Amino acid sequence: MNNGILTATLAGFGTGMSLIVAIGAQNAFVLRQGARRQAVLAVVGICAASDAVLIALGVAGLGAVVTAWPVALTAVGLAGGGFLLCYGALAARRALRPAGEQALTARGAAVGSVRTAVLTSLALTWLNPHVYLDTVLLLGSVASDRGSLRWVFGLGAMLASLVWFAGLGYGARLLGSVLARPGAWRLLDGVVAATMLVMGGSLLIRTLAS
Repeated sequence: MNNGILTATLAGFGTGMSLIVAIGAQNAFVLRQGARRQAVLAVVGICAASDAVLIALGVAGLGAVVTAWPVALTAVGLAGGGFLLCYGALAARRALRPAGEQALTARGAAVGSVRTAVLTSLALTWLNPHVYLDTVLLLGSVASDRGSLRWVFGLGAMLASLVWFAGLGYGARLLGSVLARPGAWRLLDGVVAATMLVMGGSLLIRTLAS
């Protein structure tokens, strides 16, 4: 691998990582699923694959299409904000009334719905208008500066997404001993609820104000 390809790959990896590491609704959901060991492979796969598609669209130069459809972004913002508020309310309910919540067993056997996890992963990714602005527009613009190496840059960003979500989802298993304690799930659900509600409210406010 020559220096140009290596540099472009590392630049893409660093840029991609900087866009997804921040605490957000998607990351909070992946963390919770990983800690519960519920549909982790499906959730990680959907998040990483969705990012790969969005990154590819950005590198291909479709950022201009995103900015040309402000009405579509507004509709996505309203739907996404409403979804985050609903999910946050459910998480808050679990935190306040944890009777139906079970701590992890020795085998990590907490039964959950794969279908629900898949749909939630898709919604948290594709109903977030900022993903189109950040991943498609911003990352695509940075990639264009790499010229003929823009796809190498994009592959680096895709790799960063895969590494991050896999690390977050499967690394959360290390919290098993902590989450076996009484009240630990209430705290985690409280953090998830706060994240979802704040982001949902902020998204609705920004969308309506724009």
